Amino acid sequence: MKYQIPFRVIVNGPLRGVKTRVQKGKDELLEPSSISDSALSFEFDISVDVSGDSVNFLGKFAQGPKDSRFVYVNSGTYAGQSDTAWARRAKLSLMSITKQQIQKAIEDRGSLMETTMPGIGRDGGPTCASVKGIEWKVASK
Repeated sequence: MKYQIPFRVIVNGPLRGVKTRVQKGKDELLEPSSISDSALSFEFDISVDVSGDSVNFLGKFAQGPKDSRFVYVNSGTYAGQSDTAWARRAKLSLMSITKQQIQKAIEDRGSLMETTMPGIGRDGGPTCASVKGIEWKVASK
């Protein structure tokens, strides 16, 4: 069975003056759904197939091979900004999301899968590469 599950990615403390966007497919970019002084929020749907032993994440926001899917959070030129020296992509793995979490999100129509990531890396630039320590949780819309 396939289901559309809403997702939310929150970027805490993004680098000022540097665009951040979620990548959709190979070359589309998703604008933030919410912007505040301290965070950006992106909301989108990922199709999931729960017919197997593990969840299979599908669609344009689920990047990479079946056994290691992730979401790209792009910054600088990768986010469509031409007036910056930054060109970075952060990978948020989907593989820690359990079938039980997906089932809960399916059953509760008022929920979504959510994670938070830091907007700035250790070097002072936008977060990039595989982001360690993120946790996906079922949250309210």
